[in-house]
Amino acid sequence: MKTKSILSYVEWIAGDQKEMLSQVEAWSNINTSSTHVEGLHKQMKLLKQAFKVLNGKMEEISMAPLEQVQSNGKIKHVPLGKILSITKHPKAPIQVFLGGHMDTVFSPSSPFQACKQIDGNTLQGPGVADMKGGLAIMLKALEALEKSPWGGKIGWQILINPDEEIGSVNSASFIREAAQHKQLGLLFEPAYPNGTLVSSRKGSANYTIIAQGKAAHVGRDFAAGHNAIVKLARLICEINDLNDPDSGITVNVGVIKGGEAVNIVPDLASCRINIRAVNLEDFFLIKETLFNILATLNEHSDVTLTLYQQGERSPKIFDEQHRHLFVNLRKTSLILGAGIDWKPSGGVCDGNILFEAGVPSIDTLGAIGGNIHTQEEYILIDSLVQRAQLTALFLMQLESMSGANE
Repeated sequence: MKTKSILSYVEWIAGDQKEMLSQVEAWSNINTSSTHVEGLHKQMKLLKQAFKVLNGKMEEISMAPLEQVQSNGKIKHVPLGKILSITKHPKAPIQVFLGGHMDTVFSPSSPFQACKQIDGNTLQGPGVADMKGGLAIMLKALEALEKSPWGGKIGWQILINPDEEIGSVNSASFIREAAQHKQLGLLFEPAYPNGTLVSSRKGSANYTIIAQGKAAHVGRDFAAGHNAIVKLARLICEINDLNDPDSGITVNVGVIKGGEAVNIVPDLASCRINIRAVNLEDFFLIKETLFNILATLNEHSDVTLTLYQQGERSPKIFDEQHRHLFVNLRKTSLILGAGIDWKPSGGVCDGNILFEAGVPSIDTLGAIGGNIHTQEEYILIDSLVQRAQLTALFLMQLESMSGANE
């Protein structure tokens, strides 16, 4: 099919920019912090109303509560929102996973709760880039696909989860299940501020470490106490030495808690750490080293160190399958008159989970914007149409792309 006729199936999207912008504003004005179930429930209702235009099989999937390790070592069960799954054309020869998340990092107590338009092409607001804008793009791209002659030739499943910003701990298994028998995945995380996409991603894992010692009065029974803070500090110094920025290995101690008063030997202390690495070998090595340090420090000790893992996403490697996808996407972008580029990122997303599941993906097809996770988060409004057109055209050309059915 000639380029001109292909473009005719996506050009109409430009006329829907105001509609897309209104969707993003309405969605972003709802607080959807990862554990704010009330807000996530409101968001679910609006998403179902908007996505019903696709006439897919829609399902709400409940998840078990999140197990949060408190600083005292006790487990707190925190309710989570539901996953929205939408499926259509399950028997089509090409099957695509489309992923997104409805949660944001901004708590209900954050002062950043509403959108405002900064200028004619800039919308600022909580989650406008990460990733309410991406959800609007996903919807419009699929709407265009379904209206085109390729509708029905491409099967797809949408999965919009409510816990991505806390590591997709509980939704990861549902993502892996949905990824089965899919040829590729498209996710709608924000692109870089200049429109560049993310190619590879580091692996990331979060841990909470609890140190349990014995309390004692500092004046009367100091020697009878076992200082949990001191033992935890030794651990922290050892794991900090594992940092190797030149190799892309980082170990960050982000939170430390412990002690009650200076005249009490502290019997409890905790820290939370994040580890990241570029490749699988280093990722597994840094994890193994961490476990070994913990085991060594626990030998013949009066203070016990206990480690709890709270989410893990292994590295996403830019292999030949991914290079093939990105090259084809670049060809598609040239039809629209603007090329794309890509580069690695130290951040993680559900694209890491898809890679682990054996599904190649492009995971930054969302809005162009910046300052994500800050009170200056923004998107470029015209990127809503641009990325929706790009995604729709890419989907329409899957049949003819070499290797799309592999």
